[in-house]
Amino acid sequence: MQEKSLSGRDLIAAATIVLIWGSNFVVTKFGLLSFTPMQLGAWRFLFAMFPLILIVRPPKLHWKWVVLYGLFQGFGQFGLLFVSLKVGMTAALASVLMPTQMFFTALFSYLILAEKPGRPLIIGMVLAALGLTCFGMNYIMPVAGVAGASTAIGLALCLTGASMWAASNVVVRLAQRSAPKYNTFAFLIWSSAVSVLPFVALSLLLDPPATRWTWIAAPWQAWLAPAYLGWAANIVGYGMWTSLIKRYGTNRIAPFSLGVPVVGLTCGILFLDEVVTPWQWGGVMLTVLALACVVLGGRIRGMRPV
Repeated sequence: MQEKSLSGRDLIAAATIVLIWGSNFVVTKFGLLSFTPMQLGAWRFLFAMFPLILIVRPPKLHWKWVVLYGLFQGFGQFGLLFVSLKVGMTAALASVLMPTQMFFTALFSYLILAEKPGRPLIIGMVLAALGLTCFGMNYIMPVAGVAGASTAIGLALCLTGASMWAASNVVVRLAQRSAPKYNTFAFLIWSSAVSVLPFVALSLLLDPPATRWTWIAAPWQAWLAPAYLGWAANIVGYGMWTSLIKRYGTNRIAPFSLGVPVVGLTCGILFLDEVVTPWQWGGVMLTVLALACVVLGGRIRGMRPV
Protein backbone atom coordinates (compact mmCIF):
# COMPACT_ATOMS: atom_id res chain seq x y z
CA MET A 1 0.00 0.00 0.00
CA GLN A 2 1.32 3.40 -0.98
CA GLU A 3 1.95 5.80 1.87
CA LYS A 4 -0.35 8.81 2.09
CA SER A 5 1.50 12.01 1.16
CA LEU A 6 1.29 15.01 3.47
CA SER A 7 -0.61 18.05 2.21
CA GLY A 8 1.16 21.41 1.95
CA ARG A 9 -0.70 22.63 5.05
CA ASP A 10 0.42 19.62 7.06
CA LEU A 11 4.02 20.07 5.93
CA ILE A 12 3.89 23.66 7.25
CA ALA A 13 2.46 22.35 10.52
CA ALA A 14 5.30 19.82 10.79
CA ALA A 15 7.90 22.56 10.16
CA THR A 16 6.31 24.75 12.84
CA ILE A 17 6.50 21.88 15.31
CA VAL A 18 10.20 21.44 14.53
CA LEU A 19 10.90 25.15 15.16
CA ILE A 20 9.02 25.16 18.46
CA TRP A 21 10.56 21.95 19.75
CA GLY A 22 14.05 22.84 18.54
CA SER A 23 14.04 26.02 20.64
CA ASN A 24 12.46 24.11 23.50
CA PHE A 25 15.83 22.86 24.81
CA VAL A 26 17.41 26.29 25.21
CA VAL A 27 14.26 27.58 26.92
CA THR A 28 14.41 24.63 29.29
CA LYS A 29 18.03 25.41 30.16
CA PHE A 30 17.02 28.94 31.12
CA GLY A 31 14.06 27.65 33.11
CA LEU A 32 16.25 25.29 35.12
CA LEU A 33 18.20 28.30 36.42
CA SER A 34 15.18 29.21 38.56
CA PHE A 35 13.27 25.93 38.96
CA THR A 36 14.15 22.34 39.86
CA PRO A 37 13.38 19.76 37.15
CA MET A 38 10.25 18.59 38.97
CA GLN A 39 9.05 22.14 39.57
CA LEU A 40 9.60 23.09 35.93
CA GLY A 41 7.69 20.00 34.83
CA ALA A 42 4.78 20.76 37.14
CA TRP A 43 4.55 24.38 36.02
CA ARG A 44 4.89 23.42 32.35
CA PHE A 45 1.78 21.27 32.50
CA LEU A 46 -0.08 23.61 34.83
CA PHE A 47 0.34 26.28 32.16
CA ALA A 48 -0.81 23.74 29.58
CA MET A 49 -3.93 23.01 31.68
CA PHE A 50 -5.16 26.39 32.82
CA PRO A 51 -7.43 28.06 32.07
CA LEU A 52 -8.42 25.73 29.23
CA ILE A 53 -9.36 22.78 31.45
CA LEU A 54 -12.17 24.92 32.91
CA ILE A 55 -13.86 25.30 29.53
CA VAL A 56 -12.79 22.23 27.54
CA ARG A 57 -14.77 19.05 28.14
CA PRO A 58 -12.96 15.72 28.62
CA PRO A 59 -12.30 13.84 25.37
CA LYS A 60 -14.77 11.12 24.44
CA LEU A 61 -12.55 8.08 24.78
CA HIS A 62 -11.54 5.66 27.54
CA TRP A 63 -9.79 7.39 30.43
CA LYS A 64 -6.88 4.91 30.30
CA TRP A 65 -5.54 6.56 27.10
CA VAL A 66 -5.54 9.97 28.78
CA VAL A 67 -3.69 8.58 31.79
CA LEU A 68 -1.16 6.62 29.74
CA TYR A 69 -0.41 9.59 27.49
CA GLY A 70 0.00 11.90 30.48
CA LEU A 71 2.41 9.49 32.13
CA PHE A 72 4.47 8.62 29.03
CA GLN A 73 4.57 11.94 27.16
CA GLY A 74 4.25 14.32 30.09
CA PHE A 75 5.94 12.87 33.12
CA GLY A 76 8.06 10.22 31.41
CA GLN A 77 9.49 12.14 28.46
CA PHE A 78 9.89 15.55 30.06
CA GLY A 79 10.66 14.45 33.58
CA LEU A 80 13.62 12.44 32.32
CA LEU A 81 14.65 15.18 29.87
CA PHE A 82 14.59 17.92 32.52
CA VAL A 83 16.60 15.84 34.98
CA SER A 84 19.14 14.95 32.28
CA LEU A 85 19.62 18.64 31.40
CA LYS A 86 20.15 19.37 35.08
CA VAL A 87 22.70 16.61 35.75
CA GLY A 88 25.01 17.07 32.79
CA MET A 89 23.29 17.04 29.40
CA THR A 90 23.79 19.98 27.03
CA ALA A 91 20.89 21.54 25.15
CA ALA A 92 22.59 20.80 21.81
CA LEU A 93 23.15 17.11 22.51
CA ALA A 94 19.65 16.73 23.99
CA SER A 95 18.18 18.13 20.79
CA VAL A 96 20.07 15.40 18.93
CA LEU A 97 19.23 12.50 21.23
CA MET A 98 15.50 13.09 21.71
CA PRO A 99 14.70 12.51 18.00
CA THR A 100 16.04 8.98 18.40
CA GLN A 101 12.45 8.37 19.48
CA MET A 102 11.94 7.66 15.78
CA PHE A 103 13.78 4.36 16.13
CA PHE A 104 11.88 3.44 19.30
CA THR A 105 8.63 4.46 17.59
CA ALA A 106 9.34 2.27 14.57
CA LEU A 107 10.13 -0.67 16.85
CA PHE A 108 7.09 -0.19 19.10
CA SER A 109 4.80 0.40 16.10
CA TYR A 110 5.98 -2.80 14.44
CA LEU A 111 5.63 -4.89 17.62
CA ILE A 112 2.35 -3.42 18.88
CA LEU A 113 0.59 -1.89 15.88
CA ALA A 114 1.99 -4.09 13.06
CA GLU A 115 2.88 -0.91 11.11
CA LYS A 116 5.62 -1.71 8.59
CA PRO A 117 7.89 1.14 7.43
CA GLY A 118 7.96 2.00 3.71
CA ARG A 119 11.09 2.25 1.59
CA PRO A 120 11.53 6.06 1.96
CA LEU A 121 11.34 5.71 5.73
CA ILE A 122 13.87 2.87 5.76
CA ILE A 123 16.33 4.89 3.66
CA GLY A 124 15.68 7.92 5.83
CA MET A 125 16.35 5.88 8.96
CA VAL A 126 19.70 4.74 7.56
CA LEU A 127 20.68 8.35 6.80
CA ALA A 128 19.41 9.43 10.20
CA ALA A 129 21.46 6.72 11.90
CA LEU A 130 24.57 7.98 10.13
CA GLY A 131 23.70 11.52 11.16
CA LEU A 132 23.22 10.57 14.79
CA THR A 133 26.51 8.67 14.62
CA CYS A 134 28.22 11.89 13.53
CA PHE A 135 26.64 13.75 16.43
CA GLY A 136 27.80 11.02 18.80
CA MET A 137 31.33 11.03 17.37
CA ASN A 138 31.54 14.70 18.28
CA TYR A 139 31.52 13.62 21.92
CA ILE A 140 33.56 10.46 21.52
CA MET A 141 36.28 12.18 19.49
CA PRO A 142 35.95 15.90 20.30
CA VAL A 143 37.71 18.36 18.03
CA ALA A 144 40.10 20.58 19.96
CA GLY A 145 38.09 20.14 23.13
CA VAL A 146 35.11 22.15 21.89
CA ALA A 147 32.47 19.45 22.29
CA GLY A 148 29.80 20.10 24.92
CA ALA A 149 30.33 18.31 28.19
CA SER A 150 27.87 15.59 29.16
CA THR A 151 27.63 12.82 31.72
CA ALA A 152 26.79 9.14 31.32
CA ILE A 153 23.72 9.44 33.56
CA GLY A 154 22.54 12.46 31.59
CA LEU A 155 22.94 10.54 28.33
CA ALA A 156 21.04 7.52 29.69
CA LEU A 157 18.19 9.64 31.06
CA CYS A 158 17.84 11.54 27.78
CA LEU A 159 17.64 8.35 25.70
CA THR A 160 15.11 6.86 28.12
CA GLY A 161 13.07 10.04 27.74
CA ALA A 162 13.14 9.51 23.97
CA SER A 163 11.71 6.01 24.44
CA MET A 164 8.89 7.50 26.54
CA TRP A 165 8.09 9.88 23.68
CA ALA A 166 7.88 6.89 21.33
CA ALA A 167 5.56 5.08 23.74
CA SER A 168 3.26 8.11 23.77
CA ASN A 169 3.14 8.03 19.95
CA VAL A 170 1.87 4.47 20.12
CA VAL A 171 -0.70 5.45 22.76
CA VAL A 172 -2.05 8.08 20.35
CA ARG A 173 -2.53 5.48 17.62
CA LEU A 174 -4.18 3.00 19.99
CA ALA A 175 -6.49 5.74 21.25
CA GLN A 176 -7.32 6.66 17.66
CA ARG A 177 -8.20 3.05 16.88
CA SER A 178 -10.57 2.84 19.83
CA ALA A 179 -12.16 6.29 19.29
CA PRO A 180 -11.31 7.65 15.80
CA LYS A 181 -13.14 10.96 16.28
CA TYR A 182 -11.87 11.94 19.73
CA ASN A 183 -10.96 15.59 20.31
CA THR A 184 -7.16 15.94 20.13
CA PHE A 185 -7.13 19.32 21.86
CA ALA A 186 -9.18 18.07 24.80
CA PHE A 187 -6.98 15.00 24.95
CA LEU A 188 -3.88 17.16 25.46
CA ILE A 189 -5.50 19.42 28.04
CA TRP A 190 -6.75 16.62 30.24
CA SER A 191 -3.61 14.49 29.91
CA SER A 192 -1.66 17.52 31.15
CA ALA A 193 -3.62 17.26 34.39
CA VAL A 194 -2.36 13.68 34.73
CA SER A 195 1.24 14.83 34.18
CA VAL A 196 1.11 17.48 36.92
CA LEU A 197 0.40 15.05 39.74
CA PRO A 198 3.62 12.95 39.66
CA PHE A 199 5.73 16.09 39.12
CA VAL A 200 4.27 17.72 42.24
CA ALA A 201 4.57 14.53 44.25
CA LEU A 202 8.23 13.98 43.34
CA SER A 203 9.05 17.65 43.91
CA LEU A 204 7.72 17.43 47.46
CA LEU A 205 9.46 14.10 47.96
CA LEU A 206 12.86 14.62 46.30
CA ASP A 207 13.59 18.35 46.05
CA PRO A 208 15.88 19.55 48.88
CA PRO A 209 13.97 21.64 51.46
CA ALA A 210 16.08 24.69 50.57
CA THR A 211 14.85 24.59 46.94
CA ARG A 212 11.30 23.40 47.51
CA TRP A 213 9.78 26.89 47.53
CA THR A 214 12.38 28.92 45.62
CA TRP A 215 9.99 29.25 42.68
CA ILE A 216 8.00 31.76 44.73
CA ALA A 217 10.89 34.24 44.49
CA ALA A 218 11.62 33.58 40.81
CA PRO A 219 11.75 36.78 38.68
CA TRP A 220 9.02 37.34 36.12
CA GLN A 221 11.44 36.55 33.28
CA ALA A 222 11.85 33.04 34.69
CA TRP A 223 8.13 32.40 34.28
CA LEU A 224 8.42 32.88 30.53
CA ALA A 225 10.09 29.45 30.33
CA PRO A 226 7.25 27.30 31.75
CA ALA A 227 4.73 29.50 29.90
CA TYR A 228 6.48 28.84 26.58
CA LEU A 229 6.93 25.15 27.36
CA GLY A 230 3.29 24.77 28.38
CA TRP A 231 1.50 26.85 25.77
CA ALA A 232 3.74 26.78 22.70
CA ALA A 233 5.64 23.49 23.01
CA ASN A 234 2.83 21.48 24.62
CA ILE A 235 -0.52 22.87 23.46
CA VAL A 236 0.47 24.15 20.01
CA GLY A 237 3.31 21.71 19.25
CA TYR A 238 1.79 18.51 20.58
CA GLY A 239 -1.68 19.50 19.43
CA MET A 240 -0.50 19.58 15.83
CA TRP A 241 1.78 16.55 16.35
CA THR A 242 -1.02 14.39 17.73
CA SER A 243 -3.35 15.47 14.96
CA LEU A 244 -0.79 14.53 12.31
CA ILE A 245 -0.19 11.11 13.89
CA LYS A 246 -3.93 10.44 13.90
CA ARG A 247 -4.17 11.12 10.17
CA TYR A 248 -0.91 9.67 8.84
CA GLY A 249 0.37 7.15 11.40
CA THR A 250 3.37 7.09 13.72
CA ASN A 251 5.98 5.87 11.24
CA ARG A 252 5.00 8.56 8.73
CA ILE A 253 5.15 11.49 11.17
CA ALA A 254 7.85 10.47 13.67
CA PRO A 255 10.79 11.13 11.26
CA PHE A 256 9.97 14.85 11.19
CA SER A 257 11.46 15.07 14.68
CA LEU A 258 14.85 14.68 12.99
CA GLY A 259 14.68 18.38 12.12
CA VAL A 260 14.77 19.25 15.82
CA PRO A 261 18.59 18.87 16.10
CA VAL A 262 19.09 21.39 13.29
CA VAL A 263 17.03 24.01 15.12
CA GLY A 264 18.46 22.98 18.49
CA LEU A 265 22.05 23.45 17.33
CA THR A 266 21.19 26.80 15.77
CA CYS A 267 19.59 28.00 18.99
CA GLY A 268 22.60 26.75 20.92
CA ILE A 269 24.90 28.85 18.74
CA LEU A 270 22.74 31.97 18.98
CA PHE A 271 21.72 31.88 22.64
CA LEU A 272 24.21 29.65 24.48
CA ASP A 273 27.38 30.42 22.48
CA GLU A 274 27.85 26.76 21.65
CA VAL A 275 30.40 25.85 18.98
CA VAL A 276 29.40 23.56 16.10
CA THR A 277 32.18 21.16 15.18
CA PRO A 278 32.76 19.42 11.84
CA TRP A 279 31.16 16.27 13.27
CA GLN A 280 28.01 18.21 14.12
CA TRP A 281 27.83 19.84 10.70
CA GLY A 282 28.07 16.39 9.14
CA GLY A 283 25.20 15.23 11.33
CA VAL A 284 23.11 18.25 10.35
CA MET A 285 23.58 17.57 6.63
CA LEU A 286 22.68 13.89 6.98
CA THR A 287 19.62 14.79 9.06
CA VAL A 288 18.38 17.17 6.38
CA LEU A 289 18.90 14.47 3.73
CA ALA A 290 16.97 11.99 5.88
CA LEU A 291 14.07 14.41 6.21
CA ALA A 292 14.06 15.11 2.47
CA CYS A 293 14.00 11.39 1.77
CA VAL A 294 11.07 10.75 4.09
CA VAL A 295 9.05 13.81 3.07
CA LEU A 296 9.65 13.68 -0.69
CA GLY A 297 10.30 9.98 -1.21
CA GLY A 298 6.64 8.97 -1.51
CA ARG A 299 5.81 11.88 -3.82
CA ILE A 300 8.75 11.20 -6.14
CA ARG A 301 7.80 7.52 -6.29
CA GLY A 302 4.21 8.52 -7.06
CA MET A 303 5.37 10.68 -9.99
CA ARG A 304 7.09 7.79 -11.75
CA PRO A 305 5.34 6.52 -14.90
CA VAL A 306 3.55 3.23 -14.51
